[in-house]
Amino acid sequence: MKFEIRPCSFLTNKGVRHQHHATTKQQEKNQKEIEERATTFHNMETEASWGQNNFEMSETLATFLASTPLLEEAWRVCNIANITFPGAYLVEKIGSVAYIAFSGRQMTSGSDEKCRNLVALSKEDGGVFAPLYRHSEAEEPMVHHGMLKLFFSMFPSLQIQIADLIGKVKSIVITGQCIGGTTASLSALFLLCHLLSLSVYPPMSVLCITFGSPLVGNEALHRSIRRQRWGENFCHVVSKHDIMPRLLLAEIVNHIPHIQALLQFWHCCMASPHLPVAGLSSQVSNDLKHILFHSVLKDLELLTQVDDPSESLFWPFGSYVFCCQEGAICVENVASIMKMMHLMMATGSPNQSIEDHLKYGDYVAKVSRQFLQARNFEEGIPDSSYEAGVALALQSSDLTDKEPVAVMAKECLQMAQHSDKPNLNAANLAIKLSKIVPYRAEIEWYKACCDEADDQMGYYDSFKLTGASRREGRVNINRHRLAQFWNSVIHMLESNKLPHDFDRRGKWVNASHFYKLLVEPLDIADYYRTGMHRELGHYIEHGRQRRYEVFDKWWREKSVPEEENKRSKFASLTQDSCFWAKVEEAKEWLDNVRSERDAMKQQQLWHKIDNFEAYARQLIYNKEVSKDVLAKNSSFSRWMEEWKEMKSQVQQITPLFPGFVDGKVVP
Repeated sequence: MKFEIRPCSFLTNKGVRHQHHATTKQQEKNQKEIEERATTFHNMETEASWGQNNFEMSETLATFLASTPLLEEAWRVCNIANITFPGAYLVEKIGSVAYIAFSGRQMTSGSDEKCRNLVALSKEDGGVFAPLYRHSEAEEPMVHHGMLKLFFSMFPSLQIQIADLIGKVKSIVITGQCIGGTTASLSALFLLCHLLSLSVYPPMSVLCITFGSPLVGNEALHRSIRRQRWGENFCHVVSKHDIMPRLLLAEIVNHIPHIQALLQFWHCCMASPHLPVAGLSSQVSNDLKHILFHSVLKDLELLTQVDDPSESLFWPFGSYVFCCQEGAICVENVASIMKMMHLMMATGSPNQSIEDHLKYGDYVAKVSRQFLQARNFEEGIPDSSYEAGVALALQSSDLTDKEPVAVMAKECLQMAQHSDKPNLNAANLAIKLSKIVPYRAEIEWYKACCDEADDQMGYYDSFKLTGASRREGRVNINRHRLAQFWNSVIHMLESNKLPHDFDRRGKWVNASHFYKLLVEPLDIADYYRTGMHRELGHYIEHGRQRRYEVFDKWWREKSVPEEENKRSKFASLTQDSCFWAKVEEAKEWLDNVRSERDAMKQQQLWHKIDNFEAYARQLIYNKEVSKDVLAKNSSFSRWMEEWKEMKSQVQQITPLFPGFVDGKVVP
């Protein structure tokens, strides 16, 4: 068996560390085997990060998954929940591992005319999922409304159960079939969010395994999960023809009665798993089967024909394991997941689309048995290990060259290899970063020259007042080159073309922060030199480029905060990159306070000026400003002189104007 293409990091050593209690010799054997293979997998994964290609990494992951009882154990408790706990869930603790299994025999209130409605998490969750949307910058993470309501109907008891497990187990595996799988996904997201606020040592691992589960949220939810590095915690098992995981990718609003009837049929079958699956679909009307099958297949085909998967309301997250009689393949690229959903279903029939939802127990049992099965190439040995991986993946998906969709499936798997190479993209960006260092170095040299110049204006004012010179012109070109580079970095990150933890890597957090401190003062100088503040308003509110706000966020959320030691000398760069924009606003306040006749407004201006002075003095005291701020002829130094003079004048004329006391307006 081969797993295909993308590294399926949901099975890192952080993901699952089974430790069964010694109820049977077989369980002891299973536990030892899982731990040994988990250690082996971790070592091989580390090697892979230093140079193995994606095919080899996927093979390692396939070996780990297929050679442990993990999937079988998850399905076992899932099956018990289906039989014994309709509309509820069970909790089973085996050694240091807890299983939470949600029954697939439940209905969501979203099975009505609003079945595909998405609702923003922030409006419905009471803060339960806050880490997923607290720093969202664009569209909010949204989930299926009915599924969210179903989750919250179980939430009070689930909270109690999880609180009892924390600190007592090393791992929690959350699982479920059908709609129970969506509840499992939301429960895993809740647990991951909850663990962020706790100091649990050793850290608890969380893995969610679903079987035939529909999609649950939108693209923004997918992005938020990636940014939290939680994609590795989700494994969605989908059988080749099962219609259930594909339903929400289609327009099904006109087929609600058919879906409700189908769910009821599945619920009856789940309650009696001993019945042979073959032929069960004959109990479902032909009209229902044909209408649903062809409607979903048609919409899937239309969806996969567009280049941008964001056309879909619902997006997958985590890794998808597509399984069948011949084995399984693993994909985590979104476009590839959606295309494989279509291509594999296209080889089936209405009957198969119904019956396949009831075969997960058979497929899971075969995964381990087929792990060691030898595979042969019918048409000669491929030229590369990559081509071998694709060929074996096609065999594992039961799509041979004889299948009409085999060519498209091969292209889909190749796309997953070539279209989404975040680690390679990050490596290429590192090369590009080294190439722009000379542009940054020229600006650093320019700042050093300004700081030592006889005019004693400093870095900011030199660029603002002499921007038309040849030297400043070259600095301006470099400023634009650096902006172009960093804008492209942000675009790649937000397009999921970079690793999900890219914005937490020290190298990039520090490089972006240094760029911001060095270059943003020049942006501010250019903004005020060209009079943009008169057209649009002041820089901070109306002119600041989004990249700087993004870099502020990176710096605030950096994984390892720097120790704050008291500085012994002034910083090489002012630590507030917007300092000069605040100086420009303070200059305007000072001008306005002279001309303002309204006592209340004048008092507000004095208050703003006082606050800025206190802020600036604190920065200087902490030595968090560069020496150019204190240059004799800098904008700040001149502003301070004017401010002192005004306060002195006010104090002198207080007897003539009783409304002024200590330089402040008293109404």
